[in-house]
Amino acid sequence: MYDDKELKEYRDLLKPPDHFEEGFNWKTIVGAIFIGFLMMPGSMYLQLVIGTGIGPAARWVTIILFAEIAKRAYSDLKQQEIFLLYYMAGAAMASPFQGLLWNQYLVQSDAARMLGLTEFIPSWIAPQPESIAILERTFFHQDWLIPILLLVGSQVIQRIDQFGLGYALFRITSDVEKLPFPMAPVGALGTIALAESRDEKIKSWKWRVFSIGGVIGLAFGAVYILLPAVSGLIFTEPIRLIPIPWVELTRHTEGILPAVATGIQLDLGLIFLGMVLPFWAVIGGLIGLLITIIVNPMLYQNGILHSWHQGMGTVETIFANNFDFYMSFGIGLGLSIGLIGLWQVIKSFKGSSNMERGSLKDLFNPPPGRGDFDFRIAIAIYIFSTLSYVVLCTILVPTFPWIFFLIYGFVYTPVISYITARMEGIAGQFVSLPLVREASFIAGAKYFGYQGIEIWYAPIPIHNYGEATVNFRQIELTGTSLRGVIKAEFIVFPVVMIASLLFSQFIWRLAPIPSSSYPYAQELWHLQALNTLLMQSSTMEGNSLFYQALNGNVVFSGMGFGVITYAILTFFGLPILLIYGIVRGLGQSTPHGLILEVLGALLGRFFFLKRYGKQWRQYAPVLLAGFSCGMGLTGMFAMGLTLILKSLGSTAF
Repeated sequence: MYDDKELKEYRDLLKPPDHFEEGFNWKTIVGAIFIGFLMMPGSMYLQLVIGTGIGPAARWVTIILFAEIAKRAYSDLKQQEIFLLYYMAGAAMASPFQGLLWNQYLVQSDAARMLGLTEFIPSWIAPQPESIAILERTFFHQDWLIPILLLVGSQVIQRIDQFGLGYALFRITSDVEKLPFPMAPVGALGTIALAESRDEKIKSWKWRVFSIGGVIGLAFGAVYILLPAVSGLIFTEPIRLIPIPWVELTRHTEGILPAVATGIQLDLGLIFLGMVLPFWAVIGGLIGLLITIIVNPMLYQNGILHSWHQGMGTVETIFANNFDFYMSFGIGLGLSIGLIGLWQVIKSFKGSSNMERGSLKDLFNPPPGRGDFDFRIAIAIYIFSTLSYVVLCTILVPTFPWIFFLIYGFVYTPVISYITARMEGIAGQFVSLPLVREASFIAGAKYFGYQGIEIWYAPIPIHNYGEATVNFRQIELTGTSLRGVIKAEFIVFPVVMIASLLFSQFIWRLAPIPSSSYPYAQELWHLQALNTLLMQSSTMEGNSLFYQALNGNVVFSGMGFGVITYAILTFFGLPILLIYGIVRGLGQSTPHGLILEVLGALLGRFFFLKRYGKQWRQYAPVLLAGFSCGMGLTGMFAMGLTLILKSLGSTAF
């Protein structure tokens, strides 16, 4: 695994610098305000309309704008300033109040009523359906006070928490064990692309590639996002030349492919995404999809997929198949992935003797200028944040055994975090043990007498901080002092919270969420609610639908399939990323976007990689960022028109 050829291509793309700077100044503060009040609303709108936010576009638009302003002021942006803008844009795009928009839908959803769970959803995540706050679609009501306070408190703990165990593990795996973190340079390269623009040769190709992607994104976004938005303001129904979120074909193919969800998602961004993703992971997804297409009709003929019937669309088909077979099979596959991850970690310890290592002295003597703080402070932060979660959960769910919260925070979390940190450091792979959280909830209900679903919404201290080590490695590779990142966090947090509340309120008041004004949410949220609440019914008294759907034999079949597939891939020397892709393709999500992803992967591998060589690895992320930027600008323009024109005809607040 450590010698995987594809990972080797990423490992040496970038070396750590010798000089570090904070990069925090007035530009950073203005950038935080710009991101929160201009970028975030566009991202929120796109999430509801097409299912993807602005993402990288927000980062690139911010960087480009500030770079151009600096240029006209006869100045330039340092690499560290650019990274902080990039970092803050990523933090701001995760709008906290979008979770409350989901909660307001959940409490009044058809899925909750169908499963008989509406009355059991706790009032501290959202008011009840008959509340004035829900009926009038407003967050500015006393019924939202507790959910909002709980959200803000959890966000404060999270912001502090990221500098706890995640940072401590970075010091252990990077400074002491000297692991290479092969995927960190991929993210770091994108952030420093514009900082290198003073070199005309580098500037020429990066701006050219970015501009090409941007123009394609603007053109496609005009048809995919802007046209439906503008026509919906003029006519009774929006004009959609390209269906959102996909072209539905399930009812047309049900005679040939019973119990198979078919269709195609015509989002051009999926092609660019396929060019960036690891090739064998995408191909694995295709193999998983083909297996699903072949196996589902056989399972239907043998009475296993018995809930499916003709006339079902994609959402109904996927939920019915998950209920009958794929939920249990997916649990088994997930368990096999967990076992494989543990086995790989054991192998990594055996192979680590061949790698350059530091000593425990490096743990307390980090490289000068990097902005590190004492390792013991990181451990203290971890203990404080974990105890905060434990106390909060004990207050919110007093009937659930509190010993579970301590085990989550002080046993499971550090173990799985260290395992993941090593795997990220060696092979760029994230490791998770599936269903630990769910299994513990069910055990609490079965053996300790807990009944209810409040525990599913509590901020329990199960975290995997291993992934955070990659972020700290990216900070190091860009030459940014950690002190600058900490200062940026203090600035961006209040901006994000205020902007998220205001624009969530504004978008909700314009139209119910979900509704025809937000087609992706209207199409997909019902499926997501069904799957979420089906699992939550497992801790209710009586024979819940979850236990009806769970099949032990199918779980073990999925586990056996995953382990055997891994053994075969290892025996023939095939890429391990295949199995992760196969898991993704085996009916666990909507498959309609995979076709264009595969097309992008094939174009990248067999056309662009041959034409441009290994430098294509650097071109592809910049091209995707340019496309996302174009799409994001179009989405922001469409949202601006929608908000302005609709607010003229109705009171927004």
